[in-house]
Amino acid sequence: MDAVFKALADPARRTLLDALRQKDGQSLQELTELLDMTRFGVMKHLGVLEDAGLVVTHKKGRFKYHYLNAVPLQQTIDRWIEPMRARPAARAVLDLKTTLERNNTMTKPDFVMQTFIRCTQDALWDALTEPDSLAAYHFMCDRVEGEAKVGGELSWVLPDGNKMLSQRPTLIEPKTRIEASFEPHFFGPDAPGSRMAFIIEAQGANCKLTIEHYDIPDGQEGVAEGWARLAGSLKSWLETGTPMKMAM
Repeated sequence: MDAVFKALADPARRTLLDALRQKDGQSLQELTELLDMTRFGVMKHLGVLEDAGLVVTHKKGRFKYHYLNAVPLQQTIDRWIEPMRARPAARAVLDLKTTLERNNTMTKPDFVMQTFIRCTQDALWDALTEPDSLAAYHFMCDRVEGEAKVGGELSWVLPDGNKMLSQRPTLIEPKTRIEASFEPHFFGPDAPGSRMAFIIEAQGANCKLTIEHYDIPDGQEGVAEGWARLAGSLKSWLETGTPMKMAM
C-alpha cells in the first residue's frame, strides 16, 4: 500500500492515471504527448505506476499498451477511506461480458485488469469454470447453467429466471487460460457481444488473475464496475469463504 501512496504523490503520475481512466490502452508515445518531459521521464513514471500495480501493460508487436488497474486503488479506498465514511468496504476487479476467439490478428484489448488471490491454481480454475462456484460468488445471479467447455455455453440466471449473461468458451487451456464469448443480456436483448480472456499464473501461495476484454461496444464501458464487483467477490470467496454480494 505504501507503493500506491508513493505513486499517487506525484502530479505527473496522477496525470497519466487520469489519461488512462479517460482512454485505456494508450501507447508510450500517446502518453508522452501529455507531459512536458522526455520519453525516458514518462517511462520512469510509468515504471513507478507498474510497480505499484496501478498500471498493467499488454504488448502487441513492437508496441506496449498501458491500462489502468483499479484493484490497488479500490483496496486503498476500502481500507482507508470507506471506513472513515462509515460505509461498507467491499469491491475490487471488474464485470464479465465478451466474445473471444483465439486469433493472432486480434486487436489490442480495450481493457486489462490484474489482481492477486491467495489460493491454489486448482481452486481459482474451479471458481472460473464450475457452475456452482460461479454462482456462489456472483453479485447478482441466482444460478449458473451449462458447462465450461469449447462448444458449450454458460448462462448466468437472475433470481427472476431471466438470463443476465451468456458465455461461450472458444479456447480452454486447463488451469492457465480461458477465452470466451460474452453476450450481455443486461444491456438489452439485441446488445452486441464482445470478447474476453482469463489468464491464470501461479505465484507461490498466490495466483495472479489477469482479465483482458476486447472489442467493447460503445455504450458498454460501464462493465468495468461489474468486473470490479465480480473479482472482489471472487477474491473474498476464495480467501475467506464468504463472497461479497453487492447489488449494482
